[in-house]
Amino acid sequence: MPPTITAFESSPDRGKGQARDMRVRWALEEVGQPYDVRLVSFQAMKEPAHLALHPFGQIPTYEHGDLALFESGAIVLHIAERHAGLLPTEPHARARAIAWMFAALSTLEPPIVELGMAMLFERDKSWYAERLPMLQDRVRVRLGELARRLGDADWLDGAFSAGDLMMVTVLRRLNASGMLDEYPDIAVYVARGEARPAFRRAFDAQLAVFTGARLAP
Repeated sequence: MPPTITAFESSPDRGKGQARDMRVRWALEEVGQPYDVRLVSFQAMKEPAHLALHPFGQIPTYEHGDLALFESGAIVLHIAERHAGLLPTEPHARARAIAWMFAALSTLEPPIVELGMAMLFERDKSWYAERLPMLQDRVRVRLGELARRLGDADWLDGAFSAGDLMMVTVLRRLNASGMLDEYPDIAVYVARGEARPAFRRAFDAQLAVFTGARLAP
């Protein structure tokens, strides 16, 4: 039996690859693992059956046999540990790849999400114009640090890993902001991740939920 993941029945981004099930889909595609998807509504996510899988009423979740997981990072790490292709075999390189996963989720994603939420939900507030530059600067600090470390390398630490998968999905949240254009090496890095065949398959699968089409992001 393949694992089952949950995804939005109706995603706010309409299948642009921002919902966090994208990370899990991509990981499963990279390792060649078939999977099933159960779509859930916003109402269903707050009901007991789903809360038993995800105590915070979100997606994605992952079920395989008697194992149930929540949180996209934990799910991707589990997949990477079970299947070859997302973590190096050399112990130190493996540890560094996992560190980059944590960096994506703990260091890069919080200011990026805070900026995105402000742009979506706070535009009508009297203090929005004053607060926005501060939020943008917080993101720029992290992007500058990442750009200095990445340089013109293809990936964060040698070969592509789960660290890159997680980092690319986090950085893609900035696509609509135009901020990635300020950091050409990072923009090329994100595009390199998006060009991977496994990413394309995952993106098309997520998009098809909403449009039935197979289009570029």
